[in-house]
Amino acid sequence: MCPFCYLGKRKFENALEQFPEKDHIEVVWKSFQLNPNLETNTEISIYEYLANIKGFPIEQAKRLNDQLTNSAKQVGLEYNFDKSVVANTFNAHILLHYAKELGKQNEAKERILKAYFTDGVNVDDIPSLIRLANEIGIDTPDLVSIFENEDLINAVNNDIYEAQHLGIHGVPFFVFNRKYAVSGAQETEVFLRTLEKSIADWRIENPVAKFETIIGDTCNIDGIC
Repeated sequence: MCPFCYLGKRKFENALEQFPEKDHIEVVWKSFQLNPNLETNTEISIYEYLANIKGFPIEQAKRLNDQLTNSAKQVGLEYNFDKSVVANTFNAHILLHYAKELGKQNEAKERILKAYFTDGVNVDDIPSLIRLANEIGIDTPDLVSIFENEDLINAVNNDIYEAQHLGIHGVPFFVFNRKYAVSGAQETEVFLRTLEKSIADWRIENPVAKFETIIGDTCNIDGIC
């Protein structure tokens, strides 16, 4: 539900696209809830929700979201806050962990963010989440059962605990090689510099093995012997 997370994701991805060694980068999305106790409420607008928790007028909430909508446009995203549904995200995080097991976590992350910010989907609604999963090619029989799967529920809670253990109190928050971190929806250049620094350190810690080779008679992949 954090609008800066979608912005940060896109700016990070823009950096990754420019990164010459992007094929060596693995991205894993972790679970984090800003308000775990939030109760899904389809009867109020996101502006009313923000006004209630922040203690400012609804008009101010609308102005703030208008600014975010303009920022989103700069990176090719469409925010439709008028359609946003106030929803607890735990079920969505369960789906993200399940998608990870199938190698489709990034697709699921993107689809859920678009569903919430652009399409006005209730991301706590299990039938809606199943439909989103189907759209990205996840059509496992009895998909509804994953939302009661203890292993997946524990995986979400473990991510949340890990964030608390690391002292992370806000999102977006990007960790690189468990050594560097970028907090917030920083500009693409910041992500790019951090990627460069991280992989340079990683290569020092994980040098490529080079053999001293004694040459003899061989056949090579070109069929030459």
